[in-house]
Amino acid sequence: MKLIITDIEDFNISINGKYKIIKPQGNINHCIGCFGCWVKTPGQCVISDGFEKTGIEMSRCSELILISQCFYGSVSPFVKMVQDRAISYIHPDFVMRKGEMHHKRRYKNVIELSAHFYGEKITDIEKHTAKSIIQANADNYDAVVKKVCFYSSIKELKEITL
Repeated sequence: MKLIITDIEDFNISINGKYKIIKPQGNINHCIGCFGCWVKTPGQCVISDGFEKTGIEMSRCSELILISQCFYGSVSPFVKMVQDRAISYIHPDFVMRKGEMHHKRRYKNVIELSAHFYGEKITDIEKHTAKSIIQANADNYDAVVKKVCFYSSIKELKEITL
């Protein structure tokens, strides 16, 4: 299953196969760093606002697709908040991977991570930063980067098929 996290409220991009979309709907609360998702309700955020099962949804996906406006070489505030609330996808214990310390994997699935950034005049420095951040996200999720793409507008982005 593809899990799509997007900041586009009227999301209508063509998608092949099974998928779930997480998009702005209602209010999302910030992660408060309480570690409840790690110790009280493993895998699920303790904040009940409709976004508490994002970590569990990630455990069910084979591909995580981030679709976001590019903000200084990173994802939008909404997409970042969803990612923060999904920290329960990983385990609180640590392991060494590629010579670096990362959180241990909680689930068995291996995610392919794709990112599609849109925005007018995304600079080369922002593109480089975005690619680096997506690779760092993949390292933290123990995932593999599939692709990172850039589009000059939402209209151009809506012409693709995921």
